[in-house]
Amino acid sequence: MNLLGHDRQIAAFRSAMERGSLHHAWLLAGPKGVGKGSFARAAALRLLADAAGPRVTGAGLETPPDHRIAALFAARSHPDFRLLERELNDKKELRRNITIHQVRALGDLFAVAPALSEWRAVVIDAVDELEGPAANALLKMLEEPPGKSLFLLVSHSPGRLLPTIRSRCRRLDFGPLDDSALDSILAAEQPRLGPEERQRVIALAGGSAGRALAFAEFDLLPLAEEALAILRRGDPDNSRRSRLASALALKAAAPRYAAFLDLVPSLVAGEARQADGERRQRAAAAYGKAQETAALAPRLSLDPASTVFALGTILAEVGQG
Repeated sequence: MNLLGHDRQIAAFRSAMERGSLHHAWLLAGPKGVGKGSFARAAALRLLADAAGPRVTGAGLETPPDHRIAALFAARSHPDFRLLERELNDKKELRRNITIHQVRALGDLFAVAPALSEWRAVVIDAVDELEGPAANALLKMLEEPPGKSLFLLVSHSPGRLLPTIRSRCRRLDFGPLDDSALDSILAAEQPRLGPEERQRVIALAGGSAGRALAFAEFDLLPLAEEALAILRRGDPDNSRRSRLASALALKAAAPRYAAFLDLVPSLVAGEARQADGERRQRAAAAYGKAQETAALAPRLSLDPASTVFALGTILAEVGQG
C-alpha cells in the first residue's frame, strides 16, 4: 500500500492510536485517486495487527507482509474486518451503488465478539456511493457504535453526504499529491516508463496517483493530448472527436473508456485555472457539463462512442469560442 505524500495524515491517525483516543469513525475526504483508499486499508490493518500482536515497530502505518494478520488481510479472510465497495451484478458489471444489504450485513460482524483481538474495523470505499437507505442504515451504526470499532469512510465528495454522517466523523483531509510523490509512485509501479514519459503523465494527472497510474496502464497519453487539442483549438470538422470516439467505442476498450471519463473533467479544470476572462468562464461552464456527463454515462449505460463524442463537443465549445 503506497502512502507517499500523506505524512500529516499518518501522523494524525498514529497520534490518536498511541493516545488511546481513536475516534470510532474517520471521514477521509479529498480528490479521487490521491490514496485515501490505500490509507484506509493500511490504517485498518495496522490497528488490527497491533491489537492482535505482535505489535509492529515503526512510526508509519506499514505492516510487514509476513505479519500473521497481514496474511489474513491480504486473503480477505480476517474475521474482524469488512470492506464495503460496489459489487458486481448478474452481468458482471459494477453496481451503481453500495446497497443497504451490504450495510446491514455488517450486523453479522458486530453480533459476535471479535475473534482475534478487541478491535473490529470497517472500510467503506467510497461512502459517496451508498444508496439512500444504505446511508441511513450506516448512520444508525455511527450513532450507536459498538465498542472497539473503527469505521474508515472514503469520500471523494464529502459535501454530498448526509450532514449527520459527517458530524459523527473525525475528518481527515487529503489533497493532490506533489510531483515528487507522483514520480516516486510511477517509478515503483510502472518501471517501464522513463523519466521524460513520467513527467508527461504527471503534468496531466492533476495530483492524482490513481489517474497517473491509469495513464500508464491504459495508454491514455494519446487520448489526453487529443482531448487537449480540442480544448485549446476546437474541432471545426469533427475529426478529432470522431477519432476519440472510435478509439473508445469497442467493448474491449471498456477499462480505457472508464479511465477517460475520469480524465476529461480534470483536463477542463486545469484549463480553467490557467485561463482568464471569457475563456475562463467558458472553461468553468464546460467543467460542469463534462463532470455531469462523465458521472451519468456509466450509471445510465450510455453508448461509449456517443458519450465520448458529446464530451468532445463540450471541449470544443471552449476551444472554438
